Amino acid sequence: MDNPNKDGFRVPEQRGALDFVSLGAVVHRLDPGIVPFRKAHQCEIHVSGGEYNVAANLADCFRLNAGVVTAMVNYPIGELVAARVKAMGVRPFYKWFEHDGVTGPNIATVYSDRGYGVRPPVVFYNRANEAAAQLKPGDFDWSSIFGQGVRWFHSGGIFAALSETTAELIVEGMQAAKAAGAVTSFDLNFREKLWNRTGGVKRAVEVIERIVKHTDVLVGNEEDLQKGLGISGPEVTSSKSKLDPANFFVMIDRVVEKHPQIKIVATTLREVYSASRHCWGAVAWIAGQTHVSMNCDLEVHDRVGGGDGFASGFFYGLLSGESPAEALKLGWAHGALLTTFPGDTTMATVEQVRALAKGGSARIQR
Repeated sequence: MDNPNKDGFRVPEQRGALDFVSLGAVVHRLDPGIVPFRKAHQCEIHVSGGEYNVAANLADCFRLNAGVVTAMVNYPIGELVAARVKAMGVRPFYKWFEHDGVTGPNIATVYSDRGYGVRPPVVFYNRANEAAAQLKPGDFDWSSIFGQGVRWFHSGGIFAALSETTAELIVEGMQAAKAAGAVTSFDLNFREKLWNRTGGVKRAVEVIERIVKHTDVLVGNEEDLQKGLGISGPEVTSSKSKLDPANFFVMIDRVVEKHPQIKIVATTLREVYSASRHCWGAVAWIAGQTHVSMNCDLEVHDRVGGGDGFASGFFYGLLSGESPAEALKLGWAHGALLTTFPGDTTMATVEQVRALAKGGSARIQR
């Protein structure tokens, strides 16, 4: 039996090995904290990836059985990344590459300082000869992966942007997931720097259009919908609060008209007062019903991964049979908590997430 909520969205009951599988690239992020890279003397190393982060959060915080389908390279950075994936409790499905000792293939490097106050964070990449960009249809045995039982399959726009073959691999994975009866989700995660390398916004719309045809659940903000899906939106004035969901909901009708198979669209809302102080909210459209979270002011330690934190908490609620409103609260709460930790993946517990979703405070716990 499937597990329906009151709005008719159905998630398969647990009947196999995995609740959730992500397809995407794993990367390592170098983080000098609030110091700009041009003046940095040391960095922390975080293991990340827009698609991987969701699986890692679901496994570590929410204690679900989660896996990641990705590239792995046999060299020391690969050993570091694989160890972190294992530590988060994520089951890996790797396509292995051998490093030549000089040029790769490599696990990509993301450089990201945290900014501070009026100085915004800065992100740039070295994705030269990236192993994950070489992934292509036929590299994975989907019948073996889904044959074990998978409830939910996820990918995103960052991985789609890496190369022509990664987009084709997402389509292949989505088709296999649908054939196996899994829910499919896609986080638009539009990154202009990545798409500019492979054809810009025009190609992004063409590629994502083909992927979204196989998608049940879409995650993305107004900019993602406009640039990733080519959906026209209302003019946004500088005086209008970014926490006002009206523009987002206006665009949903256009999204669903173009892609009627989509059952859910969700996103975070963020008003940035400074690099270290935000106001945070979330909204979702679920089978024709709109849901809006509460808002809260955040003291941000590291904003990277907050959106993936929202997605994983939201997906957890839906996988657990919570009402749509409660699922949105869980996503909002986990995304908010994630910004208080260093790194891209969670350090929260499900108990902390549920407490904040119910209106908990930062009062000391003794």
